[in-house]
Amino acid sequence: MKVRLFLVLLGGLTLVDGSHAEESLYKRENEVIYGRKHGLAMTLDVFQPLAKRNARAIVLVISGGWFSAHNKIEGAFKVLNGAELIRRGYTVFAVVHGSQPRFTVPEIREDLHRAVRFIRHNASGYSINPKHIGILGGSAGGHLSLMQGTDGQDGNLKASDPVERESSRVQAVVAYFPPTDFLNYGDEGQHFDPYIRALSDGNNPFLAALDFHRYDAASNWYERITDETKRREAFSEAAPVTHVSAGDAPTLIVHGDADKLVPIQQAHRIMPKFKAAGVEAKLLVIPGKAHGWEAEPAELKTVGDWFDRHLLKNK
Repeated sequence: MKVRLFLVLLGGLTLVDGSHAEESLYKRENEVIYGRKHGLAMTLDVFQPLAKRNARAIVLVISGGWFSAHNKIEGAFKVLNGAELIRRGYTVFAVVHGSQPRFTVPEIREDLHRAVRFIRHNASGYSINPKHIGILGGSAGGHLSLMQGTDGQDGNLKASDPVERESSRVQAVVAYFPPTDFLNYGDEGQHFDPYIRALSDGNNPFLAALDFHRYDAASNWYERITDETKRREAFSEAAPVTHVSAGDAPTLIVHGDADKLVPIQQAHRIMPKFKAAGVEAKLLVIPGKAHGWEAEPAELKTVGDWFDRHLLKNK
């Protein structure tokens, strides 16, 4: 399987519109600005159930290959089964982050922190409980969801911006086929970059997101990190396995055992970390599935039940 074929497939999927039946389930608010950076407005779309509401929120991370765009929301909502969550009463926030190649994973992560803080700060306006927020994503979106679950941050109580005073922690995670360990990718000691290049005729279309830079205050300039030791440290810092600790959000990983782009080995890398830390985690293996598929009803139920179990308790 070639990476570029996957990208074409992903692009096709993200152009699929939701059915009229699904659209009748919710009220949609488009392009709500949750923050600004470098002169750009960062936006999210809000899907609120028209029928029952359970006062709980799900962050839907719009990300494939760490690329994100507003015109990808409908497809991600369909592929990641947002309608099922709406039926269960969840308000879904589809978050668009800054995209590679302009932004790297550390910068993208700041967007997710900001989005969760924004949602929490405005919880009363959306009739949700700020103590019960889940997150969902697939592939790169799954990676970012895991990062939020393992490395959410407390708010800065001294911040002048009230949004920044809020926590960016989430209370439940569902991650579809996520990268978890860039330094042990596909096999012990194998780096993400050569693994991906072997799949894509020597190219790595995702590398810009992991082309790390360091800000130098003296020169007011971002310098590319070229030192190999520091690069390995940066790759480690960007990996969910590095951040697992007691108190992390309960996490469900859904992964196909025929996935070559993100091998199921990535799920097996992080599951023992969760166990050792005492974090509730479950791996749902889908036999014969590669990188993306149409979910079966039993799978949809497992995902929905996971969020219900961890977000509906302690009303």
